[in-house]
Amino acid sequence: MIKIYTDGSCVDNPGNGGWAAIIIDDGKKTYIKGSKKNTTNNQMELMAPIEALKKIPKGNKVEIFTDSKYVKSGITEWILNWKKNGWKTANKQDVKNKQLWTELDFLNNEFEISWNWVKAHSTDKFNNEVDIIARDAANSK
Repeated sequence: MIKIYTDGSCVDNPGNGGWAAIIIDDGKKTYIKGSKKNTTNNQMELMAPIEALKKIPKGNKVEIFTDSKYVKSGITEWILNWKKNGWKTANKQDVKNKQLWTELDFLNNEFEISWNWVKAHSTDKFNNEVDIIARDAANSK
């Protein structure tokens, strides 16, 4: 099973953002990161799992760890109703970041994924490590 730790960061929100992921496959760690100007924290939180999933062979069993309840709840719960309601929220508003959500949804269906929420800035060493990488990426813009 492949484990992926993801995080996103924004210097200001909106502002300069960064995302990062640590992919652990058979004990081998791969680090990926990226940055973008004029973005939001939520967009960076979404970019991290999107870019990580693009790096691994389709069909794998994957465990994703995120400290973003927005990402975890969005992909495991909210997205079902968003799609059913024509990408509208329960308040009949357009879903924010729809393009990123549709991309993540597509990738989510290409793998057998277990989505896990971890507390930020706590005892999970990989979450803390990916947080530093994402913040560094945001500050590099």
